[in-house]
Amino acid sequence: MPDNLAREVYEECGVKITVGAPCLVNEFHDPESGFHQVEIFFRCELVSGDLSVDWEDPEGVVNRRRFVTRDDLGALRHKPGSLAHVAWGRGFGYDPLETIVP
Repeated sequence: MPDNLAREVYEECGVKITVGAPCLVNEFHDPESGFHQVEIFFRCELVSGDLSVDWEDPEGVVNRRRFVTRDDLGALRHKPGSLAHVAWGRGFGYDPLETIVP
């Protein structure tokens, strides 16, 4: 998984990262359709590269992106909500089933 993550980040964003340990498992679902997804979040560090200013998510899920500090992330609306608590080396988290955001 770590090698795949590093490759995908490079292909999608043009930056190189090192992948550390997993820090969060998150589940969300859509009760109406039965859709269920499990996400695994890893702690990563930027090695090289810059985010392109004209980057767009081809699937349209991400509507903005930026590097943030711990305090910045705590003040932003984001999913999963517990990410800010574990992203900077504060243990491991598990978010049980959340309903998908429409």
